[in-house]
Amino acid sequence: MTGPVLLDPQTVLRAYAMGVFPMADSRDADSVFWVEPKRRGILPLDGFHCSRSLKKTIAADRFRVTADQAFSQILQLCAESAEDRPETWISDPIEQVFLRLHALGYAHSIECWDGDRLVGGLYGLALGRAFFGESMVSRATDASKVALAWLVARLRTGGFTLLDCQFQTDHLATLGVVEIDRMDYSVLLAAALGAGASDPAGTGAEDAPPADFFALDRLAPPLGAATVSGPVSGKRIVQLLGQTS
Repeated sequence: MTGPVLLDPQTVLRAYAMGVFPMADSRDADSVFWVEPKRRGILPLDGFHCSRSLKKTIAADRFRVTADQAFSQILQLCAESAEDRPETWISDPIEQVFLRLHALGYAHSIECWDGDRLVGGLYGLALGRAFFGESMVSRATDASKVALAWLVARLRTGGFTLLDCQFQTDHLATLGVVEIDRMDYSVLLAAALGAGASDPAGTGAEDAPPADFFALDRLAPPLGAATVSGPVSGKRIVQLLGQTS
C-alpha cells in the first residue's frame, strides 16, 4: 500500500520552468497529475481590464491589501469548498509543497482584509520574471478582483513580464485574460526565465534580469503627496494601472 505523494520543491520549480504544473482530482486526493494545457491563459500586464466601479473600490481603499502576511491562510481559503466551487484541486501534497516554496521565497500571496477579517486574495509562484497564478478566492464582493489588480501593479513595478493564469475562464476574460497556444506560451516563458540553467533548481531563472516582488513596497510616494512614507494607497495602485509601458 502506497502513501500520499510528497512533492519536492525543486521538482515543482523545474516543472513550472518547463510550462507544467501540478493539480489533484480533489482536496482529499493523495496523488497529483501534471498539466500542460494546449491553450494557456495569460494576463498581459498592460492589458488588465479595470472597470470604473473596480477603480472606485480600489481608490477608496475598501479593503486593506497586504502581501505575504497570511500566506498559509490564503492557501487554506483557496482550498476550501464554496457554493460556486464545491470541489478543489488543492490537495494536501500541493498545499504542503507551496508552504515550503513560500518559506524558500518563491511562493507569494496577496491578501484583502475587511478590518481584521481575511475576505479574499490569491497566491502563486514567482520565478525569474514570471509569476504563475495558482488560485484566487473571494469572501466579499470584488475582493479577488482587488487582489488581482494589486498583483498586476506589483508585478509591473517589480519588472515581471509574464503573468500565467493557467486557464482562461469567462470571469478571468472580463479582467483581460487571453488564451495563447502552447508554442507562443513557451516563447514568453523562455524570455521570462532566461535560456540558461545555472541556478540550483535547474530552472534557468537566474539568467533572466531580476524581478522584485516587493519593489512596490519601496515605491516613493508621488510628488505632492501628503505623506513621505507608509503603505501604498489604492489611489496609487489605480495610477500605476493606468500607466503605459
